[in-house]
Amino acid sequence: MFMLLETKYICTTNFIKRINFFTLLLLIFFNSFSCAPVETKPPVKPAKIAVVLGAGASKGFAHIGVLKILEANKIPIHMVVGTSAGSFVGSLYAYGFNAFELQKFSFELQKDDLVDLGIPDNGFIKGEKLEKYINFMLRNTPMEKLRIPFYAVATDVQTGNEVIFGTGNTGTAVRASCSIPGVFIPPVISGKMYVDGGVVSPVAVDAARKMGADVVIAVDISGDASSAMPKGTIETIMQSINIMYSKLSSIQLAKADVVIKPKVGYIGAADFSKRHEAVLEGEKAAISALPEIQKIVSRLKEEGRL
Repeated sequence: MFMLLETKYICTTNFIKRINFFTLLLLIFFNSFSCAPVETKPPVKPAKIAVVLGAGASKGFAHIGVLKILEANKIPIHMVVGTSAGSFVGSLYAYGFNAFELQKFSFELQKDDLVDLGIPDNGFIKGEKLEKYINFMLRNTPMEKLRIPFYAVATDVQTGNEVIFGTGNTGTAVRASCSIPGVFIPPVISGKMYVDGGVVSPVAVDAARKMGADVVIAVDISGDASSAMPKGTIETIMQSINIMYSKLSSIQLAKADVVIKPKVGYIGAADFSKRHEAVLEGEKAAISALPEIQKIVSRLKEEGRL
């Protein structure tokens, strides 16, 4: 009897062992599926398209024509970087004025709205009117609260370094960026003196990259220097500065994805009378570059980055 029970116990134990072994095999089998590594694609980083508006004094009205075409063709703009005249136009656009509003303002703008002549002291123009004009138009909105991220490029005259303003008083930053040496009295901000950003970065492509731009559309208004003989001290300084802009800009333009070059060489740097022509030249140049820009935008959309 004891032997019979012992035999049954052994058989039962073996049976349980076989069941447990079979169960273990099933668990291993199913776990091999559940534990298999799952391939996950990294999240797609949205692309940032920057428009970089270059230096060029009165030629800067051409920037408005460029913005009109980009806006009309729904080219996304995620960042605006401006130097000198480019910072003036760029700040207004970044605030929220559309390109047609900018055109209206530009045709109404008079030199007296911006130019405040003072006793010559390291410059002829104080720059206070320019600063007040920008802050008035922008309702004193600081840079960090503009609708589109905006950066104004100036030069630290003591170190020669490019300085990128992205926060604080917008009018003050634009004034610093526009302070052409010998023409504007250099503003002092937090103990440092600044002059026109065009001294180091007439078309600030590098600044746009530093601020995170993936695609840079650069607008160069410095080329094709006027062959007309300048009249007076200011025109001579301005034309000399424009020659410097033209030589320097080529370095950074090579790093842009698209370069738009309005043909505004015949417009004097201090000539407000040809603003209509400047806007038109901006439009024509932007239309020529549009297929290249649209190709980039289409690619980014296909990649899911826009």
